[in-house]
Amino acid sequence: MSVDTHELRELLLQSDQEFREIAIKHHELDDRLHELSARPFLSESEQLEEIQLKKQKLHLKDQMEGMLRRRRSA
Repeated sequence: MSVDTHELRELLLQSDQEFREIAIKHHELDDRLHELSARPFLSESEQLEEIQLKKQKLHLKDQMEGMLRRRRSA
């Protein structure tokens, strides 16, 4: 039985605490990045923050994708 990615993601959000925490953190970083991108000008420290947030967000996405892959192959 094949479960599509969206359904599997929803299942993990409901049943896997670690996946849920990673997804929440990913969403929080995304919100902060949107706040920064709405500004007409970023200070040097905000530019550095934006770079760090993007790296953290990508790392979290990679973690979630890995969890989805492992769950699909189980």
